[in-house]
Amino acid sequence: MSVEHVDSGLPDSRPGQDDITVVHVMRHGEVHNPDGVLYGRRAGYHLSELGRQMADRVAEHLADRDITHVVASPLERAQETAQPVAKSHGLDLATDERLIEAANVFEGKTFGVGDGALRKPGNWKHLTNPFRPSWGEPYLEQVVRMMGALDAAKDAARGHEAVCVSHQLPIWIVRSFVEKRKLWHDPRRRQCTLASLTSFTYRGDRIV
Repeated sequence: MSVEHVDSGLPDSRPGQDDITVVHVMRHGEVHNPDGVLYGRRAGYHLSELGRQMADRVAEHLADRDITHVVASPLERAQETAQPVAKSHGLDLATDERLIEAANVFEGKTFGVGDGALRKPGNWKHLTNPFRPSWGEPYLEQVVRMMGALDAAKDAARGHEAVCVSHQLPIWIVRSFVEKRKLWHDPRRRQCTLASLTSFTYRGDRIV
């Protein structure tokens, strides 16, 4: 399994090797969010102009790849990021609920300095267990659904390449699982920037 950004070389499914399938998992582009809201699964958050440029750039970068399947989280920012990739390959964009953002009890709140979101005693009960985590969707549940989504994309593009557009935390968690690392982590150390690609290479049904 390898992690690559849009300006890097990517693993590919080689002609004549039908047992090799590559699933590229892409994080959505920048979102228009001037208020700094933790938008989570909320509807109505679209790509910014820069985010659209990011999506177009990745589509250009992947234009010559052997991509036969493009699928995205149902959230607008993921759909809008995936559309240029699907269009450049003449594909219909599929949707998979399993690629959605992780649930979070702080959704809809802001966390800027002085806003008080983490200073309210009523919120402290959600901060007791970073290993599960206590403030949102359990890491293991994210692994199960993301691995299911990746397997489905692999099956849809067997012998070729697929692109799945998802969100930072689910992507980082499934990568950590595949690399046999602890799922709990410091969010500041995630290697999953906006519009980046994390590539999983399958030989048959096994990630190699």
